[in-house]
Amino acid sequence: MAKASSKKPPDQPPPDPMPARVDPCLATLVDKPPQGQDWAFEVKWDGYRLAVHIESDRVRLITRGGYDWTDRFPSITAEAPRLKVKTAILDGEAVVLDEQGRSDFGMLQRALGRRPAAHEPGEIILYAFDLLYLDGCDLRRLPQRERRRLLEQVVSAGREGAIRLSEEVQAEGDQLLRVSCAHGLEGIIAKHREWPYRSGRRPDWLKITCTRRDSFVIVGFEPSTVPGAIGRLLLAARKGGELVYVGGCGTGWTREEAVKLRELLEEIQTDSPAVNLKRKGAVFAEPFLVAEIEYRAWTDDGKLRHPSFKAIRERADDAMIYEMK
Repeated sequence: MAKASSKKPPDQPPPDPMPARVDPCLATLVDKPPQGQDWAFEVKWDGYRLAVHIESDRVRLITRGGYDWTDRFPSITAEAPRLKVKTAILDGEAVVLDEQGRSDFGMLQRALGRRPAAHEPGEIILYAFDLLYLDGCDLRRLPQRERRRLLEQVVSAGREGAIRLSEEVQAEGDQLLRVSCAHGLEGIIAKHREWPYRSGRRPDWLKITCTRRDSFVIVGFEPSTVPGAIGRLLLAARKGGELVYVGGCGTGWTREEAVKLRELLEEIQTDSPAVNLKRKGAVFAEPFLVAEIEYRAWTDDGKLRHPSFKAIRERADDAMIYEMK
């Protein structure tokens, strides 16, 4: 009788530890979509960046700035355990969609607000666009195309519910950008298929927007002719460690929002402007609030061209203040 083999099966490698937090990969703004087969394209969503940590005994939703906002997104938190995984980290964007299926940041903010609103937290959905960890394997070292393949096994195309797939669009970048802009979308994202996931702002991911959109510090306002409202926000960017004035913004809000903005700014009114600016009738404020502004371009003297107010970002969202070169 042949003796049983005494060889031991090869040792299985230990599982990769699950990161407590992953700093996200941030897209670099460029003017034109890249060319070539190495690039994948998606719609650019307008919401809150979230990492969904599905652990053995809990779910955590972590913002770009590292804050735990699990309780603020109950629909996404409830949906995560239904995915067929033991442990995972999804990278995605929490959004609210309008009637045309476009993400709307203002609607999202109202859904997250504490006061009664037309939109409820249950309307918030997550569009997942990357998979960083899966069942004991750290996937960040894999190329984007392989992470994408695994993501589509976890969140299938066409899946309904609070967690959905941000689908890649099979089109040339220039064509997709034209269509996106024509439909009122914010823009597109391009991702290099062969590169791993790297935290920070990298050329691995590129964003091409229909209009530019950045965050600026509110340093004051000019009163409106409408009693109790604002006429223009006074905005500043960072330059060399200081704040510099980049112009005023007088559009983009409702009358109710204009009154609320004035109330907020009057609470932090100051006699010492945060920027070197003298303007008759202006009311200056401590530089505590950040406005998200959409604009066309910059003037030759460093002012925003055709700015429009979109929202106030919470500091907990780690809003990136525009840095002038």
